[in-house]
Amino acid sequence: MRRSTALAAIGAVFACCVVGLSFVTVGQSGANARAGQMLSASSQQFLGVTPSAAPSSASSVGLSALAAVALGAVAVRALSSGAARKTETRATFVSVGSSAAPTFRDTLIACHAQASEAGAPSVAEVDGHIEELEAMAKKAMAGAASAACAMVFTGSMADPASAYPIFAQQNFKEPIEANGRIACANCHLQSRPIDVRLPHTVLPDTIFKIMIEVPSKWESRKQLLATGEKGDMNVGAIAILPDGFQLAPKDRLPKPTKKEMKGLAWVQYSKEKPNVVVAGPVPGARYEKMILPVLAPDPAANKNIHFDKLTVNFGGNRGRGQVYPEGNQSNVNQFNAKLEGKVVSIEGDATKTVTIQGADGSSVAQEVLPGATIVVNVGDTVKKDEPITTNPNVGGFGQEEKDIVLQDVDRVYAWCAFATSLFIAQLAFVLKKKQFEKV
Repeated sequence: MRRSTALAAIGAVFACCVVGLSFVTVGQSGANARAGQMLSASSQQFLGVTPSAAPSSASSVGLSALAAVALGAVAVRALSSGAARKTETRATFVSVGSSAAPTFRDTLIACHAQASEAGAPSVAEVDGHIEELEAMAKKAMAGAASAACAMVFTGSMADPASAYPIFAQQNFKEPIEANGRIACANCHLQSRPIDVRLPHTVLPDTIFKIMIEVPSKWESRKQLLATGEKGDMNVGAIAILPDGFQLAPKDRLPKPTKKEMKGLAWVQYSKEKPNVVVAGPVPGARYEKMILPVLAPDPAANKNIHFDKLTVNFGGNRGRGQVYPEGNQSNVNQFNAKLEGKVVSIEGDATKTVTIQGADGSSVAQEVLPGATIVVNVGDTVKKDEPITTNPNVGGFGQEEKDIVLQDVDRVYAWCAFATSLFIAQLAFVLKKKQFEKV
């Protein structure tokens, strides 16, 4: 609307200038009169009218005015088309979440459920197979055709780590338990701190931002992949907002907030809980500080929302978890001896098998997943629950609880009026006391 108004104003100013010049031309004599006739003739030629032999002053003014209006319209049309081309080439902002169309996470949840009913391999096995296929695709990039195939393969398939948040969404209807523990802590057992910053007070129907910082130390720490190799550290976050709070619509996001988000995508935990959003896993090198734009509810539009002090729960994770939803361990664990005795053999390449023989002759073959370093040798004596590997876990999960006040602006005005009246009353008492003291 503002752009259209500006363009119309430019055209009007241009038309007025030309009309003014036409009137000035009529008032002049000699060469100026001939110049006015030439301008009138050119205007008639522009409008497609055959020029007359001896136009009068009145007709010259009229034709000049018509020419001015036509030139102004052409200028407005040219500026409008330029503005339209500029609008078409402008970069679009990636949506932070949409509940209208089925999300990628919903599709993954449905596929995971169907695979479980069909007796498909476990998540750990599929995780390892996918990473092996990605490694093969990277090696195939030596040839031109192989490179194209590898690009299509790696671009169309998601990183196995990107499926991790759906474990909580699939297995836990409620993202937070009655004791206050967030569902993510059931798989990410190690504790790590996070830092959350948000405004203390917000007004109805306003957009505010929350910053969730997940210190990952990605420069020096590498997370352990399912194949036993080291990869870049990933981070993720979850925000459990009060009822009525939700992701800010993209058309209402301020430009500085869009820039700070760096394209980070937040999605709903479920369709039933639009106030719970999750993000990640995303590279910790880029998203160590994650910005969450939130739209505050309006109690005037929703009678179930009240002005009050509310609680917000946050969770932040870095690295992979120690337990899969099926209950089996991942390779991001420290393995302990299941039996007291002597180590009689260590076999295997990636996944090793450590056999321990007890004093009574019984033996236990313990599987050690790839990634951790075995710290015992054949012939060593170990005790039960004694670590036989290093701890490869460099990540962990942390959660934090914050308070936020949904404030009524009328209450703020009332408090300001009360404080001002109280100040004036006290000042009047002091001045009156001074008056009596003088008397």
